[in-house]
Amino acid sequence: MTNAPIFNPKAMAQWLVLQHANQTVFQTAPTEMSPVDVAQATAVQNELVRIKSQHCGPTVGWKIALATPVMQQMVGLHAPIAGRLHAKQVIHSPASVVAKGYGRLLIEFEIAVRISKDLKPSNQSHTAQSVASSIGAWAPAFELADDRQADYTKLGGQGLQLLADNAWNEGAVIGQWQSTLSADTLASIKGQAFINGESVGFGFGADLMGHPLNAVAWLANEANQRGGWLKAGDVGILGSLVKSKFPTQGSRLRFELQGFEAINLDVN
Repeated sequence: MTNAPIFNPKAMAQWLVLQHANQTVFQTAPTEMSPVDVAQATAVQNELVRIKSQHCGPTVGWKIALATPVMQQMVGLHAPIAGRLHAKQVIHSPASVVAKGYGRLLIEFEIAVRISKDLKPSNQSHTAQSVASSIGAWAPAFELADDRQADYTKLGGQGLQLLADNAWNEGAVIGQWQSTLSADTLASIKGQAFINGESVGFGFGADLMGHPLNAVAWLANEANQRGGWLKAGDVGILGSLVKSKFPTQGSRLRFELQGFEAINLDVN
């Protein structure tokens, strides 16, 4: 009887690096290098992030993807997934990006959080109530992602590959930070997205796992499960209030989060 080959996360991470570098249309990874569970997919992501850090700077935060059950079911998972943010890819509004730098630019309209105190593991899981005092500020944000022309009708069962691929993240655009927001305000806060001056959707804080603090707690627990934690100074982007958009060259995006200065992004 032969032993099963030992899973090598470096092989798939290097394959993903080439896929992105060549802007190859999203495709399923070869079976022999594909992860079979969340632990293996996370190991690939960790290696991909390590490689990416050489060019994009150290990790400075986290993102949440697949926050809704509908999206999870579409890709064959039963929970959200997390990815990492890199220093050189977290920029401030107003900002601009070059469309040709992506296989296909995908934008999400998010609430960002800045951690003020480490959220280390303890005997109990983090909750919305327990993380509240470790949050220093909130801000509107765009997530920059690259889906490389993925065919969404064929993403069934691709959840582990999305996790391995750092949830497609290519950075974030952050707006003005504010430190004084109540839990009630966070739940009801409205965000509205515009492209070239026309509204393309809106949502509310409660759309993020029921409350933005729930999203922060989930992210804190996920980081702990990976053997780390959300650190003071880390930025987290918590999921989109508006359906993802695919702006083309010449588009001007604006996101208005109630009570904050609007953020702007030009696609050149």
